Amino acid sequence: MSTVVDKGAHRASSLKQARLPRWTPYALVVGSGAAGAGIGTALGMGSPFQWGLFAALVFIIASYILGAMVEGGRQARDRLATSLVWVCFLLAVIPLFSLLWETIDRGRTVLDGYFLGHSMEGVQTILPGGGAYHAIIGTLEQVGLATLIAVPIGLLTAIYLVEYGRGQLAKAVTFFVDVMTGIPSIVAGLFILSFWIIILDFSYSGFAGAMALAILMMPIVVRSTEEMLKLVPDELREASLALGVPKWRTILKVVLPTAIGGITTGVMLAVARIAGESAPIVLLVFGATGINNNPFEGAQSSLPYYIYEQWQLGNDASFNRAWAAALVLIAFVMILNLVARGIARWKAPKSGR
Repeated sequence: MSTVVDKGAHRASSLKQARLPRWTPYALVVGSGAAGAGIGTALGMGSPFQWGLFAALVFIIASYILGAMVEGGRQARDRLATSLVWVCFLLAVIPLFSLLWETIDRGRTVLDGYFLGHSMEGVQTILPGGGAYHAIIGTLEQVGLATLIAVPIGLLTAIYLVEYGRGQLAKAVTFFVDVMTGIPSIVAGLFILSFWIIILDFSYSGFAGAMALAILMMPIVVRSTEEMLKLVPDELREASLALGVPKWRTILKVVLPTAIGGITTGVMLAVARIAGESAPIVLLVFGATGINNNPFEGAQSSLPYYIYEQWQLGNDASFNRAWAAALVLIAFVMILNLVARGIARWKAPKSGR
């Protein structure tokens, strides 16, 4: 009996593999940071970013070596892959946070109620003062009109491709959606310029810019909605159809509510994509220093165009206004995303009984 117990204990001990302590990654981060700073200083490099690159390299190598020595080759390769993912994540996030911090730090100098409530009408550009109210109004109207144009067309197109699309027409629609995805913004602006303004002889307006933005927005809405609809289980459709519910009502009451979270996120991604476009605005909206609340007549401004315009002036006062407008634009996109998250959570199907 004791022999059997001893053999079982020996087998269990042989199956148990050595593991590094849980605090090992944190210790490696500290040690790699010190090693990266030391290597950078020794090589005469004073940039913290260069030190960080050396630290990341040391962290990856040290993680693999320690894992191979203690845990074996398989676990070492797992730690190597994990380290590479974390390093790539930090390399992607650090510039983003750096840009955000720079924008907040410089934009807050002139961002106040006066800046948000006044335009540049009658303001000398080399002097402090003025605001971006006219550009905010233009952005809200142009993006809103583009959304009203693009979202219904994009949703209906995606529903057709997923639920009804068969044969050559569906293939043609898919092909043109793929082509539109890669269209540069300036090409969309030139198309509306030649058709709407030159051929049909309409004037420059915010609506013309909104049509160009809608062209850029539609393929994103179609693709994101199409993927979300494909994720809806076929069992839900079959259950609804088995009860005698018409297909159009199944799509409206079952499929779309199930995918509403992803659809809303895709729409917000499309809105964020067009909110920062300036090339179509330069061609079609033409810019303005005063307030124009009518997007269907006369020149307007927008936040991207206002940033470009102020930065081009090349003085300290205009630079400050450009940074403040960039901060407003970032806040605008973030608010839209928060609203989209709230709508998606509110409209998403409730789980549980």
